[in-house]
Amino acid sequence: MSSASAYERISLDAFTENFSSTTELSSVALGGTVKSVSDEFFAEAFHLLLVEPAPSLKGQFGPKGALYSGWETRRHNPDYDWCIIKLGTTGFVTGFDLDTSHFNGNEAPEVTVHALFSTDDASISVDDSRWSEILPRVALGPNSRHLFKTPPTASVNYIKLSMYPDGGIARFRVYGDVSPVRPQNLETVYDLAHVFAGGHVVYTSDQHFGVGSNLILPGRGKDMGDGWETKRSRQQGHKDWAIIKLGDAGFLSHTEIDTAHFKGNFPESCELHAVNTNIVRPSELPEDAWSLILPRIKLGPHRQHQFQLENVDKPYTHVRITIHPDGGLKRVRLFGRRAPAPTGEAHQDTTVQRVVDEHTESRSQHATAQLPILPAIPALALTPEAFAPFGQVVQAYPDVNAVPSPRSTKITGANQGTATKYHKLAPLVSSYPAHVGATAGLSVYHCKPIPLESGGIWPVKLLERHPCTNQAFIPMGSGTAIEFEGDTGKETTGQGRYLVIVALTTEDDKPDLKSLRAFVASANQGIVYNTGVWHHPMAVVEGPMDFTCVETQAGNGDPLDCEIFNLDTTVGLPAVSVPAGK
Repeated sequence: MSSASAYERISLDAFTENFSSTTELSSVALGGTVKSVSDEFFAEAFHLLLVEPAPSLKGQFGPKGALYSGWETRRHNPDYDWCIIKLGTTGFVTGFDLDTSHFNGNEAPEVTVHALFSTDDASISVDDSRWSEILPRVALGPNSRHLFKTPPTASVNYIKLSMYPDGGIARFRVYGDVSPVRPQNLETVYDLAHVFAGGHVVYTSDQHFGVGSNLILPGRGKDMGDGWETKRSRQQGHKDWAIIKLGDAGFLSHTEIDTAHFKGNFPESCELHAVNTNIVRPSELPEDAWSLILPRIKLGPHRQHQFQLENVDKPYTHVRITIHPDGGLKRVRLFGRRAPAPTGEAHQDTTVQRVVDEHTESRSQHATAQLPILPAIPALALTPEAFAPFGQVVQAYPDVNAVPSPRSTKITGANQGTATKYHKLAPLVSSYPAHVGATAGLSVYHCKPIPLESGGIWPVKLLERHPCTNQAFIPMGSGTAIEFEGDTGKETTGQGRYLVIVALTTEDDKPDLKSLRAFVASANQGIVYNTGVWHHPMAVVEGPMDFTCVETQAGNGDPLDCEIFNLDTTVGLPAVSVPAGK
């Protein structure tokens, strides 16, 4: 490990340049825990690892005395008090924030910090011979933050904080770099931005209510406090942004943007750009250096949005998320595959491009040798915002504050208080000429499950559209069917997931395969295809399932009812990759 004598005190105004691109390895949000402690008579040590700053509890008393948000031990210790902390993840420690906020006259006068690595919790003790000092005995002061920068340690996962002789510390933050966990198989899709994969939030335009580093934490958090939230803007055209350095350069596929707990203060919309650079914090790069990978799209409250990305045929190292005009996000996930490491720094760009070409050529040759199927697009979770270019999603919302367009969606009580009504989530539209005699009606589709190919792949062989009407499909719950073998019937019940595959129209009035998108819908979600939107016939993943279809049609074979477009198998069929069910 590094020499403990090489530490440096850092002033608070230099925090950003020294620690903004590091990870708080000890945070409870990352899974940091207190494993053992010598004493916590007045205030328990778990407070040390909390995300929020320590509040003042001045004037509040409990049965043992004045209350503090921090770790406080009894007086008159003849030796020292200690606390052993297991970091949220293994990492390389580079510094500390020892915060004595609100401890004035009872603060810890001096501290030391030791570290070790172990795979066995039970073997860790205060006098373990493996402890290595990384911060020597240093003085603290009352009611203030004390920042220390140290040379990077070896990979560690336990920290021992000792205070001499006793007293109180409000917060203890251990900063450093994560020992990343990455798949070795370059075809494995994972979250390249995740903190455990080595992702960093290296820049934020504003973090007034919640810090940007929360965006890549595990889980969906507990409230708005563990997300990224900017202050309200009053200027027209305002935007905020954060830059995420991926844990490794990679070929991106899709993103998940989570607005959990942000119900009245989620961003109106967002967009994503990406770049491949060796600069750790590329905030000063010119705009034309960034590639647009997700055009500006509306967001909704309190949900996980999944969007397929564009322009992802080359590897990226950083992604910039821009929110309009302001608001809060809980998490940003950036899924993709690791790019092969370049063979030499001097030819990095050329090597990476060669790798891209070889990767694409290899996939194409493999597909052609078997069945002409193009690289599959991911089938993502169906949300109203992602589906908006193609139609509407019809569903109830257990939380009425999570509806799309909350300012314009009418919600009322119904059925003598036993129901909630969400009004007019989708219109009924028809533009048939009067002489056709088209009428609206309800039909029922009884759909058997589709036979997915190995790996959950579904080739898209045809698309259809209805040029004069929109069309709704409303699940009627999991369907049932009787399968007969001889004179014996066996009833089977569906599980309730189906595919929604859609595309827009090109200028020459054909399906635009660049706009092809696939969604996985559940049995409590109905969908409405906009008039003229190309779509795949109903494709049930687990079934059978029954659907009520709401449409207007002539019903006599009139070509205005339905147009079918068979895709060209000679150039390769597009395909959808369906995730395994839970």
